[in-house]
Amino acid sequence: MNTIHVDVVSAEESIFSGEARFVALPGEAGELGIYPRHTPLITRIRPGSVRIELADGTEEFVFVAGGILEVQPHVVTVLSDTAVRGKDLDDEKAAAAKAAAEEALKSAKSDIDLARAQSELAIMAAQIAALRKYRQKK
Repeated sequence: MNTIHVDVVSAEESIFSGEARFVALPGEAGELGIYPRHTPLITRIRPGSVRIELADGTEEFVFVAGGILEVQPHVVTVLSDTAVRGKDLDDEKAAAAKAAAEEALKSAKSDIDLARAQSELAIMAAQIAALRKYRQKK
């Protein structure tokens, strides 16, 4: 079977490492799909879901809060400050964090505060969307 090795790494730990048939994730300019022997590539990724189709046909989901993607013909590496396994995503925590980001957006006193709040809100919205997508697949 034709597979590619995939590593998803956060600042704290390795989130996933294994063989896959296909990887899909949110690239900077749109959704990226990666099969084995893909052309080498380095790009930024947006917050969202990394969908990994394993060699046995099952799928693994990982939420990333943006980061960097490196693709080599036989290895895909996703580096993100924050990455959470789909099964570890929590509805209540995500909703509370989104509400906190919305409040920070309303009370922003400077351009830096505003930019930080907008970024956090975008990440939390992407996490909630990833959670819904993960729950839908289950």
